[in-house]
Amino acid sequence: GEEIASAGYFGLTLGKDAPASLTAILDEGLVHAYDRALFNARHKARAKLRFGQLGESLWDMDLAPVEIVRESVPAEYEIDPCSISPKKISSHLRDISKELAAMDSRILYNQVGASTMLEREFFTSSEGAAIDQTFAITHGMAYVVASGKEGIQEHYDDIGHQRGWEVIESGCRGPLIFSKDLRSFSLALAHDTLELADAPPLPDTGKPVTVVTDPHFNALLAHEIIGHPNELDRALKMETAYAGRSWLLHDLENNQIGRQIASPLLSAYSDPTLPGFGHYLYDDEGTRGRKVYHIERGMYRGFMNSRQTAAVFGEEPNGSYKSTDASLVPLIRMSTTVIENGNRAAGDIIGEIDHGYYLVGHRIPSIAESRENFRITARKVYEIKNGARGRLFRDGGITADSRDFLMQIDAVGNDFRIFPISNCGKGQPMQSKKLGNGGPSLRSRARLTGTSG
Repeated sequence: GEEIASAGYFGLTLGKDAPASLTAILDEGLVHAYDRALFNARHKARAKLRFGQLGESLWDMDLAPVEIVRESVPAEYEIDPCSISPKKISSHLRDISKELAAMDSRILYNQVGASTMLEREFFTSSEGAAIDQTFAITHGMAYVVASGKEGIQEHYDDIGHQRGWEVIESGCRGPLIFSKDLRSFSLALAHDTLELADAPPLPDTGKPVTVVTDPHFNALLAHEIIGHPNELDRALKMETAYAGRSWLLHDLENNQIGRQIASPLLSAYSDPTLPGFGHYLYDDEGTRGRKVYHIERGMYRGFMNSRQTAAVFGEEPNGSYKSTDASLVPLIRMSTTVIENGNRAAGDIIGEIDHGYYLVGHRIPSIAESRENFRITARKVYEIKNGARGRLFRDGGITADSRDFLMQIDAVGNDFRIFPISNCGKGQPMQSKKLGNGGPSLRSRARLTGTSG
């Protein structure tokens, strides 16, 4: 039958004693990957012959070339995660939880969690790559349920960084990532939850109004309407059944590349060299991660890719192929996808508004399958009157067409920040990944919807 090239892959999660037997593990893995490649190629060739015109959609596995690297990358931390005992973690969390419970009788329930670890990844390929990367990963979360005059509110949020236990005890002081220690962070979340339990629901505006969104809200905006539709496996329909498609690419001839999709004030990109959960130097194909613009001054530029999808497009791989476990085949994933910093003070952006709304923090996304429209709710919504922040509302968010919202941005703040996204899911079997998103404050126009709308 007709010959066709296909890929083989092997991955294994190892224990701390594995380096002593690494040579034998690699020998076994090479045989396994070779056998898998032959199996895939044979069955793909048979399918291509069997299914006629439909089979013509199957093609050889071509990989765009990359620099072959042999490098070791150490973790960064002040307090070694391996020096922190489970007993110390549970004691610290119990103390915070008790303090939250004692804060106010209207707090009905709270949950506080934390983890700190070192994760080491070793990648080798038949091309000669050998890359050893170690990451310190520390994550904290708080969840609070409170009752008030307007009913019950529940809120959840995270802190996290590729650093050690100091993230939990001392917080993050930059660059680009700023968070309180877990105790102060949890108490602040509880205060917000109590305040919102007494706040009225946001009325539906019925028509577009002027809105200002803060960096925390824009982290989820960047994630959902910029990050996901810029994953090229999704755009090429490879992930349609599990993750959806992308409005940015209907097919190779009909797409948004080189077209204006946003205000000239807006630029957005993915960059794994930025700090936070999304940071790495090399992806899981051994490709060096690099900054890739998706939107540059309003014009659409391009996608996150793998070596295979880069070959389809005739482009250079940008190092966006990652798995959450060695045994799982990588997928094209966000690293740190952000909206680029602007030059306006957030206070001035709000001060110019006669009447509008200021959205602070993000809560729940509801996004179209191809990401062409969205509803994202905020933790807090403040009415703006005569340039000043006024009445607080709960349970409100933006409902908009993605292109319309991006095109109507008329101010971009200079308050850029990166936030942790701790549970981005994709694929089958599901891979839940920690990554980063962020941006500055933005001003645009959109309809606001709430529980009373």
